[in-house]
Amino acid sequence: MMPVALASTSAVAYGISDYLGGVASRRARALRVVSVSYPLSIVLVGAAAVVSGGSPTLVGLAWGLTSGLLSGLAVWSFYVALSRGPMSVISPITAVLAASVPLAFGLVAGERPGAAALVGMSVALVATVLVSLESDEGSSIGHGRLTWPLMALTVISGLAFAGFFVLLAQVPAGEGLWPVAASRVGATGVVLAAAFAARESFRFSRRLIAIGLVIAVFDAVANGAFYFASQAGMLSLVSVIAALYPAFTVALAITHGGERLRAVQIAGLALAGVAIALLALG
Repeated sequence: MMPVALASTSAVAYGISDYLGGVASRRARALRVVSVSYPLSIVLVGAAAVVSGGSPTLVGLAWGLTSGLLSGLAVWSFYVALSRGPMSVISPITAVLAASVPLAFGLVAGERPGAAALVGMSVALVATVLVSLESDEGSSIGHGRLTWPLMALTVISGLAFAGFFVLLAQVPAGEGLWPVAASRVGATGVVLAAAFAARESFRFSRRLIAIGLVIAVFDAVANGAFYFASQAGMLSLVSVIAALYPAFTVALAITHGGERLRAVQIAGLALAGVAIALLALG
């Protein structure tokens, strides 16, 4: 039960972080938002690492740093794709790749979930796709056509998210949160480099800094929870649960953002609940 609880915590925190990031991006470009929240997440995870202890090794830190580089690449390519193409296509492709690749990796590596867990994983994949499907109507993002270059960016984003999950799960036990801190350093380096390349301004309002801090808190919780979940349980199981984060983003958009659910998203939210229950039983 502990890996399921931790992975579910990760999904909830990722979902809240994404929702708040989306709200902040209505006032500032997404790259500016992460340019605030990511450096702050380093401070938060670093402080938690000092308190929690652990014995970091070069191998563990290398796994963490590399996973962070992929995380930063995933975020950058995802935002670029969303800014130019149809969200209703890009989001589910990215989500299913982020969930299915770690699942396949874990199974190939020899993980053998129970029958209930396997059914739950299948249901979770379907739920992830359904809750990620969004209508382009009424959205200020993503009215463009899905071209081959945009498809490539979408696939890169999904695979990079998947790689982040897989690599962070390779950290040896007993290293505390130091590899997660290294991961945030890697991700921050990538997004700041992208921001410099895009000639983003690094003069931030107090409001953006405050929102960035809240996002950083949930981002730190999400990454830390997934890290401990992957240490305590099977990657194939915890990665699929963590990838359900769009369900929580959608739920917040409805309860706090005044958005309306599409029928397909209602089905996705229901399946997400079923999936988590099956995975807990498995």
